[in-house]
Amino acid sequence: MNLNTLLNVLLVGVIAYFVFNTFFTNGYEKLDQATAYAQLQEDKSIKLVDVREPSEFKAGYIEGAQLIPLGTIETDFEVAIPDKDAKIFVYCRSGNRSAQAAKKLVDLGYTNVFDIGGILNWEYGVVNS
Repeated sequence: MNLNTLLNVLLVGVIAYFVFNTFFTNGYEKLDQATAYAQLQEDKSIKLVDVREPSEFKAGYIEGAQLIPLGTIETDFEVAIPDKDAKIFVYCRSGNRSAQAAKKLVDLGYTNVFDIGGILNWEYGVVNS
């Protein structure tokens, strides 16, 4: 294989990767909870955001989480976390609202957004109010 062919194959692969990420993950990444937990232990700058309702948050939340309900993302998020390049992990109860929140954050211009799913599957303990 000559150099031009190799470069063309590489270019197509890079373009395919970005197209896939943009159209199939809506610009954010889905992250498994074991990886999320490990990263939260190592990197204290990660913004962990619970997008459930206040009553759900009071019943139990992941330690270090900040509550910003899904319905207030467009109005409250930029004030709470103004850094558009911050590493952000979002979660909810089952994973549905976290996916919606991640998409909204990308639409608002956030560049480093990860959906870690639902607290129902979180195996690393929760804080009970």
